[in-house]
Parts: sequence; C-alpha cells; structure tokens
Amino acid sequence: MIIYKVCGKSAWQSAVQVGQFCGAAIDLRDGFIHFSAGHQVRETVAKHFAGESDLVLVAVDDQLLGDALKWEVSRGGDEFPHLYGNLDVTLARSVHDLSPGDDGAHVFPVLDNTDS
Repeated sequence: MIIYKVCGKSAWQSAVQVGQFCGAAIDLRDGFIHFSAGHQVRETVAKHFAGESDLVLVAVDDQLLGDALKWEVSRGGDEFPHLYGNLDVTLARSVHDLSPGDDGAHVFPVLDNTDS
C-alpha cells in the first residue's frame, strides 16, 4: 500500500541532501514519523496544514519500511502508519508539491491507484 508523508518543501530538500528524513517538529516530539494512508491524507492536510504553502506530498510503499512501520490507533479510532526510525529518501516513490488553490483547499495530485 502507498502511504503519504506531508512536510515542508525545504525540510524535504534538506533530507534529500543527507539521504534521510528524520521528521518534522511534530514527528520528533512524538518519537515517530507520521504518515497517512490514501483515504486519510486529505483530512490530515485539512486538519494539520490548513493554509500552509510550500508543502510536499511524499508517497512511499509501506512494504519497503519493514518492521519499523507500525499501524496505530489515532484520530477517530482509525489506524495510522507511524515510522519508528528515519525515512531513507530513496524509498520515496514520488514527491509532489502541495499548495492551496484559490479556494484555500490544497490541490492534490492523482494519488497512486494502489492506495487504500
């Protein structure tokens, strides 16, 4: 399954330079990197990134993350993917800019058809 990480574009660019994404401030605080499944990512962005620009949407195949990925109950009792460790940036299947449209809502690319 493809899962998604939303983060600042500059944070992702810095991660690419060193080869690993160690997490955004909230990830570092919580002790894991927050991801969302395809059916969760739009709500995640609306709830936690409203009005923010200069974001990227990073797609990763969850099977490549091994045992460091845990699905844990979070918002509304739904299980979210959490990565306990750093993300090797070479595992990114795609990286898309994610910016608000004229109506303020973020404009998403077509998500991979293997999402759930």
